Formats: sequence, structure tokens, C-alpha cells
Amino acid sequence: MGDGLTYRGLEPADVPAVLELLTASLAGGPTGRRSAEFFDWKHRANPFGSSPGLVAVADGGRVVGVRLFLRWEWRDGAGRTVRAVRPVDTATHPDFRGRGIFRRLTTELLEQVSGDTELVFNTPNGNSLPGYLKMGWRELGRVPVALRVARPVSFARGARAALTRRPGPSGPPRCELPSAADWLAGPDPRLAGLLAERARADAADPRLHTVRTAGYLAWRYGAAPGLDYRVATVERGGELVGVAFGRPRRRGPLAEFTLAELIVRPGDRETAGRLLRAAAASGCDHAATHLAPGTEAAAAGLRAGCLRAPRTGMVLAARTPAGPLPAGRALADWRFSLGDLEVF
Repeated sequence: MGDGLTYRGLEPADVPAVLELLTASLAGGPTGRRSAEFFDWKHRANPFGSSPGLVAVADGGRVVGVRLFLRWEWRDGAGRTVRAVRPVDTATHPDFRGRGIFRRLTTELLEQVSGDTELVFNTPNGNSLPGYLKMGWRELGRVPVALRVARPVSFARGARAALTRRPGPSGPPRCELPSAADWLAGPDPRLAGLLAERARADAADPRLHTVRTAGYLAWRYGAAPGLDYRVATVERGGELVGVAFGRPRRRGPLAEFTLAELIVRPGDRETAGRLLRAAAASGCDHAATHLAPGTEAAAAGLRAGCLRAPRTGMVLAARTPAGPLPAGRALADWRFSLGDLEVF
């Protein structure tokens, strides 16, 4: 209290008002509509745990501010799980801005998770980054994005339209790849072997990375309501040697296939290249992905026609719940997939 507002934990009964507030402040989000089903998938069904959240409530019980932290887990080079949160879904009603609601919700939630969380990370845009820096976040650098143009004429036309801010087609882009939800609903028994082989190789990588289990993939790419993830696979000799997940989406006038995840056997650059080309041939104007240094995808990217795109990528910022990051922590300490950082 003190400013006429009550700050408390987000309760299930708050969800309709929170969705209304988020829609008013941030529009419909990645699916175009903020539904209770999507909220539950993102914040309740997450295999890393339910999202902690706080709301600011005015007289009469009106929700005028919300702050949620999405739980995440990284694995470090010693095989240790690093529990983390990612600040997401924050909004303050326009009538209540300028009262410090965002700062108070954020600092109280940081204090709340400090007992079970080691790291706080997110990818703020240019408007929100200064506010995070004032609250103790440190800017670690830009995570680059690589593009593979599939339809040069359409891409050039769309790029020119984007520069002049001309609107593009409406509706989802056409995509030739099959549904990830269908593929993951009847899980390929060979997937477990590929993931196990990948995990053994990744254990030797000292960088922080997400452990990609069948359960994680089913949640992240199979069960996401409205995100329409697709899958590409490569088989060799009857064995599953590679799998990739991504989704078609509109980027203004351009149709993009956002390649979020690419998993191949250790050292198998050929399969990585085939999956990159499959993403590019999905039917969109181009494919976009992050090629983490030292990975098979990065080694295959140039031969597959992927080029680092100028003026793209995401700025990574982080802190601990209690304060600044240790001085030695740097962007190179992570091995990201685009699925780790994609806003959803």
C-alpha cells in the first residue's frame, strides 16, 4: 500500500483481467490473441515450473499492473542445473503509468525468486533496455541472426516494402513442412537415441545450454497453442539423424520461417546443412535462425547459404536476483538456439 494500490501474488482468478491488460498494452502477442489456453501453456505447463507473478490492484479489485517471470533451466559445463527466470509479460494500465508500478513489481518479484533462482535473463528492446540497466541488468551483447534467402525476387520485393512501411499480406504464410504437434504427438522412438547422443556430446561443452529432452520439445514445439510449429527430419539407414523445429510467420511484408531448434548427431555437418536447406525450402521468403558458434549448424551455415543479417538479432541482458552478474560472465558463456530466446 502507500500509493493506493495493493501488490500481491497473481491468482488464477486474475487471469482474465491480466489477459485484458496485456492485450491493451502489448496487443495480441505472437499468436495474435492472448487466450487463457496460451497463458496456461506458457506459465503453468512449462516443464521448468510455473511462472511466479505479481499484480498491482487498485480500489475495487481492478488489476492495473502485472509482472511475470518465465522459469528456465540451463546446464553448465560441470553438469549443474542453473535455475533461471526470464522476465516476460509485463504491463501497466495507461491511467497508472508513472507511479513506479513496473519497478516495484519487478524488484519484489526478484526478491521472491531469490531463494531458488540463480540467474535472470531477457532480451529487452531498445525502449525497455535503459530501464532494465537502471535496475541492475547488464547488457551482454547482441545474439546475431542468420538469414537464408529462399525466394530472392519475393524477398527483395518484401524488403523494399518493409523499408517504405507498406503493409504485407494478411494471414499465415504457406508452409510445406509437416506439423510439429502431430509429429511429437506420436513420438518417434528413435528421437530418444538422438537426444541421448546429443546430450552426451553437449555435456563436454562448458557453455550454458538448454537440455533438450523429449518432454521439453513436446511442450515447447508440440503443445504451443496457435504458434504452428513445423518439423523437418533427416533419416539415414533407417535411423533418425537430425530434427529441426520452426514456424512460419509474417515479418511485415515478408514471410519468414523462424528456425528455432536444430538437433543433429555430434559432428554431423551434412545433416545440419540438409535441415537448414529444408527450413529455407519450407515455402517462405527466407529462413532465420541463430547459428551458435562451434555447432554443426554454424559449420554448415555458410555452405547452406546462411548469412549473418545486419541490424538484426537480440540484445541479451542479465543479472542475478540479488544484484549484478559476476564480472566474468559474458555472452560467450551461452550456447543458444533461437528457441531459447524467441519471444513467445
